[in-house]
Amino acid sequence: MTSPATLDIPHADATVLDNAAWHSLAGPHASFAIGGDLVRRYPADVAPFVAVRTWDDPGVWDALRDLVGPGAEVGLSGYDGEIPAGWEHVGGGEGVQLVETPALRTRPDHEAIELDADDAADMIAIVERNQPGPFRPRTYELGRYIGIRRQGRLVAMAGERLHPTGWTEISAVAVDADHRRQGLASRLVLDVAFHIQQRGDRALLHAAAANVNAIAAYEKLGFALRRRNRFAAVRTPA
Repeated sequence: MTSPATLDIPHADATVLDNAAWHSLAGPHASFAIGGDLVRRYPADVAPFVAVRTWDDPGVWDALRDLVGPGAEVGLSGYDGEIPAGWEHVGGGEGVQLVETPALRTRPDHEAIELDADDAADMIAIVERNQPGPFRPRTYELGRYIGIRRQGRLVAMAGERLHPTGWTEISAVAVDADHRRQGLASRLVLDVAFHIQQRGDRALLHAAAANVNAIAAYEKLGFALRRRNRFAAVRTPA
């Protein structure tokens, strides 16, 4: 993987990527934001992400509990310390954040079609078949989603999710098993990235650290490792 020190990322403030969900909800996705000046979240049918402005504020845990409610499971990104008494740790893992480099050669795809509310059921179905990551009934509202249909069936998909200022995350990259090894995922990622760049933004991706094949494929396209992320799932006090 490329060292972050070698990255050349013009015209974008990369520091917002250290807290991408917060800078989405406090920026371009503010219309989706539920919460206050310390903790915010997306509507449950849009995305599962809860964002914290800073973990250094002593009121953050109370604000988090008040926002999501008692006995609720919530994912924490960027926090690696002890949780307060009464909170329960229920899981966790490691991920990576990749960003575009000048090596990325984007292009629109002739077969890709834009997806909208009429395609929502098919989008949910392909996510359930392939498990690329969280996707809710209204996730498609976060940005532009595209797909490829074969004989009417949606067999490949990709789209835009988090949107910190100056950046757009490519997400929900999914290809059905019987259509893999045809380059469909790469084609859709390059199409999504092309339109991101046309708006003046830069593209980023997140992946599970264990998904080495996907990471290698993204690096081959022209993305590079920016940082590793730890995430945890906790349950609020009942």
